[in-house]
Amino acid sequence: MTASAAAAKGSILDQLKVASSAEEFFQLLGVGYDEKVVNVVRLHILRKMAQYLASEDFEGASNELVTERCKAVLERAYADFVKSSPLDHRVFKVLKDAVAPPKPAKPANFVPFDVLK
Repeated sequence: MTASAAAAKGSILDQLKVASSAEEFFQLLGVGYDEKVVNVVRLHILRKMAQYLASEDFEGASNELVTERCKAVLERAYADFVKSSPLDHRVFKVLKDAVAPPKPAKPANFVPFDVLK
C-alpha cells in the first residue's frame, strides 16, 4: 500500500507507518520544513521523533488528538536539528560510541609459573 492509499483510510499512525520518506511525514502532518535541513539530517529527525513518540500514550485518543501530538513531536524533532547538529543529539549508536569513554581493558589472565606442573 502506498502512502497516498493509506492517507485515504486509516489513522494517522497507520499512514505514518507506510510513509517512505521524511518528506511524507512532514506532508502528512502539515509541518513546514527547509529542504536543505531535511536533506542533511532526515534520519536524525525521524529517529528523534520516534524517541519522543515512545513516551506518548495514544490509547483511546481520537485521531485528531494523535495527529496534533505527532505534529508537535515532529516540529520539536525538526527544531532540535535546525538549532544544533546531529553530534549534539547523538541519536544513533555510532555517534554515541564516538564520545563514550573507552572501556577498560580486561586484565590478561595471569597464571604464575609456580602453579604450572
